[in-house]
Amino acid sequence: MKIVVIGGSGLIGSKVVTNLTNLGHEVIAGSPATGINTITGQGLAEALKGADIVIDVANSPSFEDQAVLDFFTTSGTNLLAAEKEAGVKHHIALSVVGTQLLSESGYFRGKIAQEKLIRESGIPYTIVHSTQFFEFLGGIAQSATQGQIVRLSAAYVQPISSDDVAAAVTEVALDTPHNGIVEIAGPERFRLAELVQKFLNLKGDTRSVVTDSQARYYGALLSDVVLLPAGDARTGLVSFADWFKATNV
Repeated sequence: MKIVVIGGSGLIGSKVVTNLTNLGHEVIAGSPATGINTITGQGLAEALKGADIVIDVANSPSFEDQAVLDFFTTSGTNLLAAEKEAGVKHHIALSVVGTQLLSESGYFRGKIAQEKLIRESGIPYTIVHSTQFFEFLGGIAQSATQGQIVRLSAAYVQPISSDDVAAAVTEVALDTPHNGIVEIAGPERFRLAELVQKFLNLKGDTRSVVTDSQARYYGALLSDVVLLPAGDARTGLVSFADWFKATNV
């Protein structure tokens, strides 16, 4: 099949492109660097001509509230219109577990808007809701740092490796459309504050993590389980220890 991966040069997208190429599909990695821009519309129609499947794993380059909303609404509107014109049979989008419950966050309001566009597009679709990637632990710590203190919620998380995310997205893309949500998560459950402290300790980072029930996660207050899958999630294979060992050889 012909498959277009929007965000195809990013962390997840590049792995999905490799997976699908190795399975013998014709894969186009879509990004501004390859002349395919979902914000301006440049190159979209040509890239999608004859495409069976589109996978959208692109992320906003800015986490500022309005910029995120603008990115996901503009990109989603342009991409879905081009897909409808091209007769695409399956749209897959990567999103986040708990998105609908985290509207206090500007980032998640952007994702909520993106998902609404997909549901109302009329194109057969599957939305993959993933838990946090191990690769984002450093960014989570940085976003919550004040001096040498990192203030984080004790909410539960079930983080997943980017390899497992890419494998799940690949599998979902080659399945029939769910016209709904598929959840994916890692094999282990942690408290967010404890996991980030463990990560920092392993990195030799001297910052201290303080558990704070009022600490916000990208602008949103967290309940104990909002970042956990709500149903029967597809579970990845890579543990935190194995991921850290593999990425810090």
